[in-house]
Amino acid sequence: MPPALYVVATPLGNLADITLRALDVLRAADLVAAEDTRHTRRLLDHHGIAVRLLAAHQHNEREAGAGIVAAIAEGKRVALVSDAGTPAVSDPGARIVRAVSDAGLRVIPVPGPSALAAAVSASGLTDAHLLFCGFLPARAAARGEAIEALKPVDAALVFYEAPHRVAETIADLAARLESQREIVVARELTKLFESITRMPLAEAPAWLAADPNRARGEFVLLVSAPPPRQGLAAGTERVLAALLAELPLKQAVKLAAQITGEPRNALYEMALTIKGEAPSAL
Repeated sequence: MPPALYVVATPLGNLADITLRALDVLRAADLVAAEDTRHTRRLLDHHGIAVRLLAAHQHNEREAGAGIVAAIAEGKRVALVSDAGTPAVSDPGARIVRAVSDAGLRVIPVPGPSALAAAVSASGLTDAHLLFCGFLPARAAARGEAIEALKPVDAALVFYEAPHRVAETIADLAARLESQREIVVARELTKLFESITRMPLAEAPAWLAADPNRARGEFVLLVSAPPPRQGLAAGTERVLAALLAELPLKQAVKLAAQITGEPRNALYEMALTIKGEAPSAL
């Protein structure tokens, strides 16, 4: 193994879900940078691996990155792990990877478990496109705005969520997205109480509230793509034209979307047509 940063995926829950290559890398590493050293020590002990650990979490990522860059520059092999799954995917690690890359040093992925891939593979959703959104904002207003912005995206949406916010998030998704969509609630993947349930989005808040156990654990939420649109509703162009006569284009489109419920992208294209301008890439 050459000196490098090895980005190592580790099990989501089941300790057997680690690759042979990941074990080889962890055994050969001079240093393992871990989100939680106590958690990673249990994994290493389970596989009989003795190696020096360094804490590298969201609160010290910049400082840890500098130390890791220095270690690799000195010829050391550093493995980067998060508590579960693949580092830098809605987990700490991206800043460390960037620092090592910016220093002209090698970054080597060691792929394996991913909550995103596991949930999608077992979801049963058949949409052609997929958008990974990570965690939605914790504040209700910001979360609502984020969901509204995602509403017209022609793809299944995938979110990570924590147990203390999952009920609020599912309620917001059901309130702001079309009732025809489906949601898949994937909970505690690869762990003892794993469950993967698909249902109409409108039914999800009541389903979650019916059993307190359904809100426990770590979640991946998948929402199917929006239903096909048959074109903008009658009267939309008249509303938009009236707004364009009084307001700048972007403001008119935003207000028209609030009034009509139509997607902003479609309204933007219509606004350009009304004004006789060529469409531009968004």
